[in-house]
Amino acid sequence: MSVRELVVLGTASQVPTRHRNHNGYLLRWDGQGVLFDPGEGTQRQMLRAGVAAHDIDRICVTHFHGDHSLGLAGVIQRINLDQVPHPVTAHYPASGQRFFDRLRYATAYRETVRLTEAPVAEDGVLATGPTYTLEARRLSHPVESFGYRLTEPGGRRMLPGLLAAHGITGPDVGRIQREGALGGVRLEDVSEPRRGQRFAFVMDTRLCDGVHALAEGCDMLVIESTFLDEDAVLAEDHGHLTAGQAGAVAHRAGVRHLVLTHFSQRYTDPDAFARQARAAGFGGELTVAQDLVRVPLPPRR
Repeated sequence: MSVRELVVLGTASQVPTRHRNHNGYLLRWDGQGVLFDPGEGTQRQMLRAGVAAHDIDRICVTHFHGDHSLGLAGVIQRINLDQVPHPVTAHYPASGQRFFDRLRYATAYRETVRLTEAPVAEDGVLATGPTYTLEARRLSHPVESFGYRLTEPGGRRMLPGLLAAHGITGPDVGRIQREGALGGVRLEDVSEPRRGQRFAFVMDTRLCDGVHALAEGCDMLVIESTFLDEDAVLAEDHGHLTAGQAGAVAHRAGVRHLVLTHFSQRYTDPDAFARQARAAGFGGELTVAQDLVRVPLPPRR
């Protein structure tokens, strides 16, 4: 059975708190695992959340501020220590290659796993596979930053009533799906288009074209909301979003499930982020992320 869920490992911005670790997010997408922004302490949070090094197939770093990348050293070494049997690919801004090199070889260890470096220099598709296409978009932050988006290929939804009307049952259902036609009945005659799921990960950024492009039509949008709206000037100065801005982006983009995260330690009321996102017009499912929670992707439309 396929599993698609977000495992939240950390939700703090800049500095951890007693209740929030630095950033870290694992997306389980069927049999694949994509680790986003492993901040300091991610390896321990993985242990607490029941995430193994073997679960990681791809690492995506948005930018090289410490709260989004200092955990790389430990995660990479753990992948090698556990002798993960499959190759792992790492994506990160190409301008930060020197930081990636330092983190990858921060201390001595034995390399046992093939880690492919795939730096990102411009907007576009990074990888294409049978279950998703991964793309990146440039964001607006004091250092170069990219957001990421996974898009599942579209498919078709079988319609039981039409299948029955054409006398197609049992193994023949799978056959018409594979072959596209059966006994003069076309696949289009007994099914309808099904849009693939979409997931986007947007961290440190001001409002920009990349934010809106990544969020468009997403089933789940994980997005930073470092500040509350009353501190919008501070957010702009530091290259961040407010909860209201994140909610407005999600509303405009038709997002189904909004996950707010990356909270400044100055705030003590998590519900304030949800209230401001709602006030900005977002009416879908909303999660104010907490460390170690699991958030399932919405069912396909």
